[in-house]
Amino acid sequence: MSDVPSASAEAPTKVFLLDDHEVVRRGLRDLLDAEADITVVGEAGTAEQALARGPALRPDVAVLDVRLPDGDGIAVCRELRSRMPDLACLMLTSFDDEDALLDAIMAGAAGYVLKQIKGSDLVSAVRTVATGQSMLDPATTARLMHSLRDPEGRVPEDTRLAALSERERAVLELIGEGLTNRQIAKRLYLSEKTVKNHISRLLGKLGVERRVQAAVIAAQVHDQGHAGEGASPKH
Repeated sequence: MSDVPSASAEAPTKVFLLDDHEVVRRGLRDLLDAEADITVVGEAGTAEQALARGPALRPDVAVLDVRLPDGDGIAVCRELRSRMPDLACLMLTSFDDEDALLDAIMAGAAGYVLKQIKGSDLVSAVRTVATGQSMLDPATTARLMHSLRDPEGRVPEDTRLAALSERERAVLELIGEGLTNRQIAKRLYLSEKTVKNHISRLLGKLGVERRVQAAVIAAQVHDQGHAGEGASPKH
């Protein structure tokens, strides 16, 4: 009955590549396949090919070019993750484009790297997102917050926020400040386990999957609060 595959403990991380330049794909394949713990299971040059091939290969990580001839890697990320919720998407781009970074976060991407990245750093990035961690740290998210002060900011987040309890709102605010679970626990005098429970509940209520997406929402609300009536006093 316990017919477990022998390599399960150390099965290599399966990676799918999407880039419209064959030379780039070949370079990425050679770079990643040279690692004992990583194997490239497939590749595509267009968004259409990626959506047709990717799901059948069940990769752990998809390295997706942001700009494609027939679409963009962010839409591919969103679509692949709707079919494979556990897939970690690492966005690859030549441009340091804040709008694309924000879109990637909201599409559930686990990381975002520039094509100028060193080969060893890209390998590390693939390993990091494969373990469920994010390559989008609070500092990166904070850099985006200025672009969210858009005067026409269409952010009716308040409806979703209304569903949060006071404690969940406090946790969300601290996520927005870039605090770790341990730091949030200390700040609010809670156990780390309780903080984790609050976070999973508030992610569900906000309709997002990653804490970095919650951090973006927290910052939008924070900015709106300052633009509006300001923070309400606490007793």
